[in-house]
Amino acid sequence: MIKIGLTGSIGMGKSTTAQMFRDAGIAVLDSDRIVHDLYRGAAAAPIEAAFPGVVVDGVVDRARLAQRVLGDAGALKRLEAIVHPLVWAARDEFLKTQEAEGAKIVVYDVPLLFETGAETSVDVIVVVSAPEDVQKARVLARPGMTEEKFAAILQKQVPDSEKRARADFVVHTGAGLEAARADVAAILRSLERRG
Repeated sequence: MIKIGLTGSIGMGKSTTAQMFRDAGIAVLDSDRIVHDLYRGAAAAPIEAAFPGVVVDGVVDRARLAQRVLGDAGALKRLEAIVHPLVWAARDEFLKTQEAEGAKIVVYDVPLLFETGAETSVDVIVVVSAPEDVQKARVLARPGMTEEKFAAILQKQVPDSEKRARADFVVHTGAGLEAARADVAAILRSLERRG
């Protein structure tokens, strides 16, 4: 089974690209969704124990948690020590299920693939990319987003140029949906030939 690591900086179109893989019949593990589920479940109690006051009605309040960990490397490490093992366990369960179903290719949708060292757990890296001006326009159109927040997010991410240099394949979303869909189809054809 070929494991694709799908990543891309904020506003590059990674979620849309992940859906294109799903539309092509490929199972996609969405790491953000796993974290959201964990924040409503298994991770809530240990996170509350480590960061008292961040859980409201049994669910981790992401804004409160962000206030506690942003800019504090030690706090972020404590949070990652709680969340990452739970995410990896969910990933392992996903893999077992896909293997049992005979999947030939699976996708891990991991926004911080390089930043967390997760690139070592995949066979192929696909980076979703768009020109800077397109990225900026997409991100600044999001509710509550500011130039400052956008700059702070970019500061924490591996630069797009470096991601593209480390990728096996790049999906270019700046040229529109059809061009991106064609990139995804070409990637799948290439990988099926390998398999």
